[in-house]
Amino acid sequence: MKHIHFIGIGGISMSGIACAMKALGYEVTGSDRQIGDTYPLLMQAGIPVRIPQQAENITPDIDTIVYTAAIHEDNPELIAARKSGAEVLSRAEMLGRLFDHYDTPIAVAGSHGKTSTSSILAHIYMAAGRDPSFNIGGILHNTGTNFRIGQGDPMIIEACEYTDSFLHFHAKYNIITNIEPEHLDYFKTFENEQHSFQKFVDGMKEGGALVTSPSLAPLFSTLVKDKDIRIVTASLDEPADFTVSDLVHHKTGLGYSFHLIERGKDLGQLDLYLPGMHMVYDALLAAALSVSEGISFDAVREGIASYQSTKKRFEYLGDYHGAKVIDDYAHHPTEIKAQLKAAHEVPFRELYVVFQPHTYSRTISFFNDFVDALSLADHVILCDIYAAREVDTGEVSSAMLAEALRQKGVDAVHIPVFEEIEKFLEKKISTGDMLITMGAGNAVKIAADLLSSLGEE
Repeated sequence: MKHIHFIGIGGISMSGIACAMKALGYEVTGSDRQIGDTYPLLMQAGIPVRIPQQAENITPDIDTIVYTAAIHEDNPELIAARKSGAEVLSRAEMLGRLFDHYDTPIAVAGSHGKTSTSSILAHIYMAAGRDPSFNIGGILHNTGTNFRIGQGDPMIIEACEYTDSFLHFHAKYNIITNIEPEHLDYFKTFENEQHSFQKFVDGMKEGGALVTSPSLAPLFSTLVKDKDIRIVTASLDEPADFTVSDLVHHKTGLGYSFHLIERGKDLGQLDLYLPGMHMVYDALLAAALSVSEGISFDAVREGIASYQSTKKRFEYLGDYHGAKVIDDYAHHPTEIKAQLKAAHEVPFRELYVVFQPHTYSRTISFFNDFVDALSLADHVILCDIYAAREVDTGEVSSAMLAEALRQKGVDAVHIPVFEEIEKFLEKKISTGDMLITMGAGNAVKIAADLLSSLGEE
């Protein structure tokens, strides 16, 4: 039995790949710096995790070693891996190998909406009885996992553009949700980022389709004109192959009812039970690909109606003294604005947002956009910037964001210590309010601590 070891196994994608390889019969081990949110999934799969990362974790019986992009070359375990004689692969290379084994490889890429769109797609394919496999950057509430190994031929993955990871994935069916300036610490310019998406499309397998917006279609049309690859467009507000009509809020509960229109033909009504127009767009993209791949409309209807969101995507955590507590992964201004607009579809008295900016480079690049997006909240509490892979050069800070928000008339404050944020919120939050912890870091701990404190009262 081949032994695969994962360095940084706790990452949302790494954990899914590890669990998938375990389900396929491989011996799997892993290591990480600390126990994370995916630890219970790994334990349930029977995968031993060693804490911390160290050279001793690389044992002679390991055949293949997989590392995540968060692991630097000076990591002692990665250094030992490269000296071991075992095969060493990046996360993207490993996922690419797994992806290539399926007859119907389906990828979802784009600056925003990848997790929700791929999750909805997985629900549609399960409803259709296609028994798909998937590896998604979030834990689906319906399945309780971020991976699935099915017996059918489709494999659905979320394809991230950072460090050109998605160039290892050769899809037959592809969704590109949108492209906006993002990860400029790697791409440097928006033009470089667009070129990477073009290379991603150029690597598609023939016989399938690319689903994207009408505005993006020209970016890829010359790449596929001599290939057996269709471009299918979908839009909420432009003429496209797939659009929606009769869009209305549900009279009871969250979400929308709308009709799916394929090239002028009304296919029927769909019901989505989640707030936000961005979610309608994600559902439209998933429906457009599904119909284009031959999935019945009944399966599309069932899959979308049954979708219960993904963890950290406008995730309801509980009530704190009568205030709804939500956690969300949004860390780009476009995502923040979309989620705060969605929040306004839910009744509340005052909206409190605890935002943890993610990386200095992103905060600098989109400073004014962050101010504009966060101004949709009544009260903004800013944590320190989550550095991730970067070093603080002193060019930007959360205090600067708070000051810019105050100049715009928003009640904003910078509080660097989580415990102090919790004390601040304890005094401020009232019945009927909504609290959202937001970001790609660990600000959710603030919400978790507040809710857990209820048991101590």
